[in-house]
Amino acid sequence: MSTDSVAPVSGVVATLRAAGCVFAEDEARLLLAAAQSRVQLDAMVERRAAGLPLEHILGWAEFCGLRVSVDPRVFVPRRRTEFLIEQAVASSPHNPVVVDLCCGAGALGLAFASRVPSCRVYAADIDAAAVQCARRNLVPLGAAVYEGDLYEPLPDSLLGTVDVLLVNAPYVPSCEIAMMPPEARLHENSVALDGGADGLDVLRRVIADAPDWLAPGGRLFFETGEAQAAAAVHILDAAGLTAQVVADDDGGANVLVGTRQPSTLST
Repeated sequence: MSTDSVAPVSGVVATLRAAGCVFAEDEARLLLAAAQSRVQLDAMVERRAAGLPLEHILGWAEFCGLRVSVDPRVFVPRRRTEFLIEQAVASSPHNPVVVDLCCGAGALGLAFASRVPSCRVYAADIDAAAVQCARRNLVPLGAAVYEGDLYEPLPDSLLGTVDVLLVNAPYVPSCEIAMMPPEARLHENSVALDGGADGLDVLRRVIADAPDWLAPGGRLFFETGEAQAAAAVHILDAAGLTAQVVADDDGGANVLVGTRQPSTLST
């Protein structure tokens, strides 16, 4: 929204700052750019001041320099997860088959494809609203997006062929959900946050079946909290995957990589 006065800018900043928005100036610029009228701007600022995630108000989230479409209630991709994409791209083979599991809005598949255009992307999520977003983000790239529980909706033709398995599974322990920022716990679907008693329930299921889907030499990439990394390594070992932990101390990300060795047979 264009304006000849700085008053709307300063007023928006003041309102956001009073509501506790740490990056009030940056958010004000984004809201002003998105609003088509003063009425719309006022409504957007009111929603943000009430605690709605900025990304849900704008309709997009920035991830790996891309705008990822997100709807209300859909998990907002975290910037720390960009480190996972860096690791996956760095070890990717030529023309990889990529699966974005627990895909949410499809941010991981979208970011990977923007860096490795020769890849073939498949994605799946159990949340219908997330699947709608993922289709908007991924189908234009020629990707297929499925709705269902983990691997269940994927075509059997992918068994034993996946070179890169990107997983953004929930890993917050159930007892810690109440301590999450309100933007997440109140405005994102709990299925995208709650990882069970120790936070690893969904990841256990992902890892258990990963050897069946990975190609020889294929890699599984996922995040955990720092305190969960050792347990996740044991789960990978038990599944016959070679485990590696890569930490980004600056960004606070812990990425685990599970590799199916060429001699590993699927069960």
